[in-house]
This record gives sequence, structure tokens and C-alpha cells, in this order.
Amino acid sequence: MDIRATLQQGQSKSNTLRIMKYIGTDKTRFKTLVDIFLNSDYRMTQRAAWPLGDHSLNHPELIKPHIPKMIKMLGEKDHHPAIPRNILRIFQEVDVPEKYRGPLLDMSLKFIMDISQPLAVRAFSITVAARICSGYEELKNELIIILDELKKYPQSPALTVRIREAYKTLRSR
Repeated sequence: MDIRATLQQGQSKSNTLRIMKYIGTDKTRFKTLVDIFLNSDYRMTQRAAWPLGDHSLNHPELIKPHIPKMIKMLGEKDHHPAIPRNILRIFQEVDVPEKYRGPLLDMSLKFIMDISQPLAVRAFSITVAARICSGYEELKNELIIILDELKKYPQSPALTVRIREAYKTLRSR
């Protein structure tokens, strides 16, 4: 199967499932999908995001070698909002190795506080930050201060729910 050609046919559940079945646990095939996601135009990035995200959740061991590249791309400017949104969507579910948590937390906090960011980017960032901070008392307190500040202002329902869930995550651990 040519993953790129399948993605060019359009974004659909059947294409996503075919790609995921084809990749299975094959690292080389998964790398091809990651490369399409990271190095393509907006449309192909969008189309690759769905199978990449779903496959990363089903096979988190496959995404681990690509975490540094994804964090690097997350920190770069001038990308379409789909790039950080889809990277953060993965990181809110996949356990990130400790050595990458600091840079990922820094970027997540910047996204949370930047009201010019799309809501999905900010919402996913709240969840990522809460997951990272939950294991560190000092970081928990820092994130709670940020969330308390956000709550002072009217927020979208998406952010309100994420803030509430973040408080639960931070207080439960």
C-alpha cells in the first residue's frame, strides 16, 4: 500500500482503518506516516493526522522515537493550527518520556495563555500540562495558579470543561 496515495484519496474512516491495518506494528510503515504528517502541505498533514493519532493511541511504542521531532515542530512558528492541535491531541493520551516533559510543558503553558491560539490547541494543552504536572507538587501549584487566572474570565465551554478536568487530575495524584 502507498500510504500517501491512500491519503490523497481523501479523509475517511475507511481510509484511516486501511492505513492503520497496513501499518500494524511495523516501525518503517509508521515512520512513513509520521513523515507525511510532519513534512507535507496542510491538506496531507490533516489527512495523516487521523490515522497517526489513532494509531499512536493503539500502539504508543511506535510514536516514542518520533516524540523529539514532534516537540520540535510544536515549537516552530508559522504552522497551520492543525499541526499543534494534532500533536497535542496525541500527547494528551500518550505517556511522554520524562526528558521531554519540560519542553512540552513549557510549550503547553504558552499555548494555554495565548488567547490567539485556537480553542482546541488551548484545550489539549491544558490536558497535556495537567498530565505532566500531576507528578510534581511544585508544578501542580504553578498550573493551578494559571488555571485560577483563566477562570476569572469567561471561557468557552471546551476550556471550562478542560479546566475542571485538569483540577481533578491535579488533585487526585
